[in-house]
Amino acid sequence: MNLNPTTVLNPVFNALDALISDYGVYLYLVFIWLCLLAIVWILSGSLRRKLPHRNSTTLIPGVIFTIQQPLQSPPPPIIGIEVDQT
Repeated sequence: MNLNPTTVLNPVFNALDALISDYGVYLYLVFIWLCLLAIVWILSGSLRRKLPHRNSTTLIPGVIFTIQQPLQSPPPPIIGIEVDQT
């Protein structure tokens, strides 16, 4: 049993080649019209339609853990600094 992808899919590729060679122009025209319809559908705002408003609220309870720094005493005062105020 040969499980090589190229030999397993070879009949599919041959069928697609035959389909494109026989009906390629028609497939192209159908694809173009479908693309134009999809563009018009997107630009008309159908992707932005709002869902009906429901009176429901989702509450997600959660626990937040925070790490506090240990309490520190204020730094000792600095003694012996001369400041020149001229």
